Amino acid sequence: MVVPGALDQFTGGYLFDRRVVDGLRAAGRSVRVVELPGCYPDVDASTRAAAAAALEALPGDSVAVIDGLALPGFADCLDTQARRLRLLGFIHHPLSLETGIAPAFARRMDATERRLWPMLRGLLCPSAHTARCIADAGIDPARIEIVPPGNDLPVYKRPGDDRPGYDQPPAGEHDADTLRLLMVGSVVPRKGHLSLVEALAGLKHLPWRLTCIGSLERDTAAVVALRAAIEHHGLGDRVDLAGERPPAALADAWHDADVFVLPSSHEGYGMAYAEAMAHGLPVIGTTAGAIPDTVPETAGLLVAPGDVAALREALHRMLVDPPLRRHLAAGARQAAAALPDWPAAVRRWAEAADRLAS
Repeated sequence: MVVPGALDQFTGGYLFDRRVVDGLRAAGRSVRVVELPGCYPDVDASTRAAAAAALEALPGDSVAVIDGLALPGFADCLDTQARRLRLLGFIHHPLSLETGIAPAFARRMDATERRLWPMLRGLLCPSAHTARCIADAGIDPARIEIVPPGNDLPVYKRPGDDRPGYDQPPAGEHDADTLRLLMVGSVVPRKGHLSLVEALAGLKHLPWRLTCIGSLERDTAAVVALRAAIEHHGLGDRVDLAGERPPAALADAWHDADVFVLPSSHEGYGMAYAEAMAHGLPVIGTTAGAIPDTVPETAGLLVAPGDVAALREALHRMLVDPPLRRHLAAGARQAAAALPDWPAAVRRWAEAADRLAS
């Protein structure tokens, strides 16, 4: 498994990679993780040289799965290495669809991916939406496998039950005057933090608090702009930028929340939405990318990405309508119950990778 940087990063893509690695090892497979140095996806010559050396060091006929974020690092060597290695791509979403990047850079990423994808034996992706993006680039659908991530359903205890789990009502059903909104995602333009603050600025008359969990280190300019918007609208006492937390430390945040909101402008799958539904949270999201495939109408309210007025209306409906929240929370739990658990997801991933590698 070839990844850019450390595998233990707390984004959806890295978490998916790590669960696959851990699951394959638990099943008795030998998996080596190759952590590439350098800055991705905007790579320089030294980063490309290090990436090429990493593949060159692998024994011939090895199966090497390259995380899609790392793919630009192999622009100079992929064709050569594909002749001696069984190379697969793990494409979480096309790099050209990232928000907040310069148009010229987006065009360059699009051209790079369209050139490199055909050199791979096959491509694994988390959703039908990402699969369509790859197929639209001219890749034979027979060389694409859709492998959604797994999910961990929380356990709610009944009175007298001494098993580990929650002994309070499921998330979204708290009896409180102030509604607790939760957003989980790194502070980068694609996640829509600015749109959310702008929307909430028009709802100061309603009782709510927002907790944003996610890295404050990945995009300094985005963090500065977000803090400025919070201060400009006088929301400093109602919006908490809590920073990054490991998944195990998120349990209390999920359970304490009433509504999950993530107005992302694109998602290749959206693991945070699935986890929110697993915790019984009604969802506010957007119609971008694979989000409508992940969040059914019975579980949330979806608006057009970047439409602040529509986002404000969705927030208003959720904040003032307890029956709506309960209805969507029930729909969220029902949708989450149909999602695969992690052992099943890893088995499906392994079967797909085996087929493509052969």
